[in-house]
Amino acid sequence: MTPTVVLLTALSILLDVIGQLAFKLGLDQLPEHEDGFRLGHFWRQIAGAPLLWCGVSAYVIEFITWLFVLSLAPLSLVFPAASLSYVGVVLGGRLVLGETVSRRRWLGTLVITTGVMLVCATGA
Repeated sequence: MTPTVVLLTALSILLDVIGQLAFKLGLDQLPEHEDGFRLGHFWRQIAGAPLLWCGVSAYVIEFITWLFVLSLAPLSLVFPAASLSYVGVVLGGRLVLGETVSRRRWLGTLVITTGVMLVCATGA
């Protein structure tokens, strides 16, 4: 992979992680409904939640970045690399959200990372 593809892929991964964390933080800040779930009220809350709009913005920029990546490199190479966003989300869940991550989940994260390294090392 060229340095440009690596940089753009890393940016895409980072934006994906930021988007996921913003969605989670934004939804966690919404107040709970006393009288049960009402879809209309929920959508009004979402419309006024800045962190959710941050997540949407991150996804829009990620989409554009991903199109650049796809125009520069084979899908069979960059798509496995994009799966590193799973690793970023697990790390973000632990570090930003304070979530508990089991040993099994850390092991799965390590397996994903190893797989990406194998694909990227052998890809051309």
